[in-house]
Amino acid sequence: MGVEASIEVRAAGGDRTAFTALMTATKADLYRFIRRYVGDEAEAHDVLQEAYASAWLAMRRYDSTRPFDVWMRSIALNKCRDWSRRRSVRRVVRGVMGLDAPEATAVGEDAPMPEARLDDQRRAQDLQHALSELPDALKAPLLLATLEGRSHAEVASILGITPKAVETRIARARKKLVDALA
Repeated sequence: MGVEASIEVRAAGGDRTAFTALMTATKADLYRFIRRYVGDEAEAHDVLQEAYASAWLAMRRYDSTRPFDVWMRSIALNKCRDWSRRRSVRRVVRGVMGLDAPEATAVGEDAPMPEARLDDQRRAQDLQHALSELPDALKAPLLLATLEGRSHAEVASILGITPKAVETRIARARKKLVDALA
């Protein structure tokens, strides 16, 4: 009686069903990361598709001793960097709150005042713009650690740098954001 191969090993062997299962398991988190990085929903979907297409093409080279989500995060980060280089004009954030958000349909005393919603939207747009202006070397560690909740060691593994470099880059990114938003 043999031991069943892990889903990652099966995917690396060309098993599309196994790869689809891995994709399903990692898609939501990876999309959130990409969305934060590129700042545009439609572009994020495109970058996500590119990341999974590249992963499928490179799957035979996947090192099963490395966590699949970390490997995918590295691929997605490279695709985000490619997107940044290709993009000459960044899109302006169209709005933070869609019509289907609960706040948009709130009425009565619980509804935020229109001025407060506008202020929140402006602050969110300013933050998104400031994030998009950060250099890749600062943006990636900040997003991975702060917004994704990954440890400095995990971020270091994904980016191929030391945990101390991650800490330094996050501190620099935060300072740049504070300066940009001041």
